[in-house]
Amino acid sequence: MENESTIKLKTVIDEMNLTVVQATDDMEDRLLRTADVLRPGLQLASEFYTYFDFERLLLIGMMEYAYLDSLSSEDKLKKLESLFMHNSPALIVTTNLQILPEILEAAKKTNMPVLQTAQETSSFMAALIGALNVHLAPRITRHGVLVEVYGEGILLLGESGVGKSETAIELVKRGHRLVADDAVDIKRVSSKTLVGSSPDVIKHFVEIRGIGIVDIQKIFGMGSIKDTEKIDLIMNVEPWDDTREYERLGLEDTYMNILDIDIPSITVPVKPGRNLAVIVEIAAMNHRQKKMGYSAVEALNKRLMAEFGEE
Repeated sequence: MENESTIKLKTVIDEMNLTVVQATDDMEDRLLRTADVLRPGLQLASEFYTYFDFERLLLIGMMEYAYLDSLSSEDKLKKLESLFMHNSPALIVTTNLQILPEILEAAKKTNMPVLQTAQETSSFMAALIGALNVHLAPRITRHGVLVEVYGEGILLLGESGVGKSETAIELVKRGHRLVADDAVDIKRVSSKTLVGSSPDVIKHFVEIRGIGIVDIQKIFGMGSIKDTEKIDLIMNVEPWDDTREYERLGLEDTYMNILDIDIPSITVPVKPGRNLAVIVEIAAMNHRQKKMGYSAVEALNKRLMAEFGEE
């Protein structure tokens, strides 16, 4: 189930190194729900508020500042109060511009936090939207294991007890890295990319039936874990079913849709004697080759066609 993402205003203040010019009692509890940011030039100039998104952070740069500075004190106060009364999360003044007295007065009347940054408007706005996109990305939690193998993010899915956690530990022993075990938080950070991580409460821990909980970082060291990883390939691990036909050549590409993004997917049956860790390594290298433009099945097909043609 997809979860609504929010971020506290205080987190943004700390990450973006913003100066608090005027705080409010509820400032630390204010939540942001959208990565969009508004430069309110049209609203200040004409008080046009149709489709105005009150959940956006407000940015005043040199252009908006110059317009306000051209007005009388009375007009400044009137326009700013009209803007702030919509209860946006906060106002940010860029480029270290001197805070107008009317901004502080209107903000105090309407309970609007006023923040400041020394960065120029365009570069700050780009950095702010990028940070908010990461924090507020659509997300979902799936039961599974996420590992990094040869630079590829492999998401192992399957029923409990099928061997996902044991496979993850075997991969860590082989020099690969664990990202998440049991629960994987997945975020859509762009229209093409999913990034997985572990919930903080269980980060770096793995459950091994018969042994219990083990701390991968403490046992194998810092090089054995990773906080986040892009999901490149999904492996559905299931008990071997003799009545089912499994893919033997890899002629058809299959995908799993998560958060409206199609991720390459394969199904791997397991039974005693199969080394799942080795299979994961081979799958990771094979997927990497495909991304680089080489397909083993196509190469084999060309050989067979050439052989057939000679005959």
